[in-house]
Amino acid sequence: MIDVFNQIFSGLSIASILLLISLGLAIIYGTVGVINLAHGEFVMLGAYAVWFLESQFGLGLYPCLVLSFFIVGALGWLVERLVIRRLYGRVLDTILATWGLGVILQQAVRLSAGAELRYVKMPEKLSQAVSVFGIDVSSYRLFVLGIAILLLAVTYLLIFRTAFGMRLRGVVQNPEIARCFGVNTSQIYALTFAYGAGLAGVAGALVSPLKSVSPDMGTGYVVDAFMVVVVGGVQSLLGTVASAGILGELSGGLAYLSNDTIAKALVFLGVVVLIRFRPQGLFALRVRRG
Repeated sequence: MIDVFNQIFSGLSIASILLLISLGLAIIYGTVGVINLAHGEFVMLGAYAVWFLESQFGLGLYPCLVLSFFIVGALGWLVERLVIRRLYGRVLDTILATWGLGVILQQAVRLSAGAELRYVKMPEKLSQAVSVFGIDVSSYRLFVLGIAILLLAVTYLLIFRTAFGMRLRGVVQNPEIARCFGVNTSQIYALTFAYGAGLAGVAGALVSPLKSVSPDMGTGYVVDAFMVVVVGGVQSLLGTVASAGILGELSGGLAYLSNDTIAKALVFLGVVVLIRFRPQGLFALRVRRG
């Protein structure tokens, strides 16, 4: 039972990180329809924001989480205003543009911060283990899981319980009719892209004490995030949560039985097979578009 509990918790830890990274990606793609290949670089910038604020200003992780959301979110807003808004409806051009943007961001970080690995200090209170049902688990992993649940709740309330969310859902279903009712679709797209980028920044900030910070750290994360979004269905918030949980537990279990490399390969193979027979994902929603 101890081994089973450890594997369940390990899967939840992976799932919480996957959810944080993929949530912003799912919002951007489901709303704006943009396949953002630079999303991994937003994660990377969130991690570098924590490192910079900690090393230069002595700030701890807690304020850095909030600041990384606004810093990366502001960059996402700027990217949408200057680049993405000119490419709506041109899928291939958007893919190439965001891929190029990701390369530019990586090189910009290498030139400004250096290519060497950076490290972020974990808060002392979260570096200890706590006993859960008689089993020692990482306090920081529990903290990440709690933040993931909190941001999920905030996102749900934002989309389904606010006037902005109502306008957002209207734009998703029919942008032309939404404009007729006075909705500023350009502003909705920009704020949605900024919010998705901000969530990626928070994900990077939370990952930074667990992994070394490097310019190319976001590459692997964006692949995992796309798998979560595809499996869950691109317009289903619940599907993204369920997909992150499924892939997280599956990755943790397979890694326990073999190793991380084989686990990633088997999970990727499973996703490819799923796409072959159910390309809309497991939890796809039917959304009317006029």
